[in-house]
Amino acid sequence: MSEIKGTDFALSIINQFYKPGTEEYDSLVSHSKLVRDKALEIAGKHPEKNLDLNFIEEGAMLHDIGVFMCDAPKIFCYGDEPYMRHGVLGAELLRKLGYERHARVCERHTGSGLTREDIIREELPLPHRDFMPETDEEKIICLADKFYSKSKPDTEKPIEKIMKSMRKYGEGPHERFKKLCKEFLK
Repeated sequence: MSEIKGTDFALSIINQFYKPGTEEYDSLVSHSKLVRDKALEIAGKHPEKNLDLNFIEEGAMLHDIGVFMCDAPKIFCYGDEPYMRHGVLGAELLRKLGYERHARVCERHTGSGLTREDIIREELPLPHRDFMPETDEEKIICLADKFYSKSKPDTEKPIEKIMKSMRKYGEGPHERFKKLCKEFLK
């Protein structure tokens, strides 16, 4: 018997925390599949990078697993935590299951990555440390996630709208997003 991989692997983990058929589950899984497809599309343009496509598929499917613990009624999540914490919460879940590499995607996909300085300056409810995507796979998932909102599924955001949104959070996030685009969307 072969080990399950890719989307099936990710769904086996998601199903431990979400009930299939609920609005919460459907919101997460539909968004994650869009991000997965976008990430794989971006990765497909870079055969020279020898990317781990299976990991990109799994990481994109699991990047938002922590949202159920957050107070985000627009996406059917009624937890107690601020939405900004969904990445670190998801990372904690995945670490407990032994998936460190996937956990790193969760905590590093927010915005265009978050620096310790961003967190302190914006008084974000996160540990005071860097949460920057480091590997090419992490960067691609982070980038792909920006093209889709969970509250408006199935609508890919134009890059100009994403750029404008990033600028609201300061020049650092905006410049980091531009750098990701330059590296992977050329």
